[in-house]
Amino acid sequence: MRALVQRVAEASVEVEGAVIGQTGPGLLVLVCAMGGDDEGAADKLALRVAKLRIFRDDQDRMNRSVLDIGGGALVVSQFTLAADTRTGNRPGFSSAAAPEEGRRLYERFAASLAAQGIAVQTGSFGADMRVRLVNDGPVTIWLDTADRA
Repeated sequence: MRALVQRVAEASVEVEGAVIGQTGPGLLVLVCAMGGDDEGAADKLALRVAKLRIFRDDQDRMNRSVLDIGGGALVVSQFTLAADTRTGNRPGFSSAAAPEEGRRLYERFAASLAAQGIAVQTGSFGADMRVRLVNDGPVTIWLDTADRA
């Protein structure tokens, strides 16, 4: 699985003009299940996100996790993280998991992250969403559970 993790002061997601998920200080996590991923990948990614030390400590160093600061997470599905841009001008997405599998693993990731003790809200899988965020830092980290060289 892949995730783009952003440290945020706040973030929200809207569907059809209504806010369906939001967080204050914490993380915005854009998530994509890739073909061949399984529950283990979702759980591994959730644990990495929960323990990722990208928040400032008392010495202003990135040394604290979202767990350490008591922050929340807004988790949004983003199949475009599977984009293959090696050729041409139009990205290909064939390496993303099939929609049903992608939904299942996205939901598993969000549940596994919540099981770590993080307040999690989500977007709507497959919906046309508007995501708003105030990136803190900015800090943006790319995570991938597999070596996809």
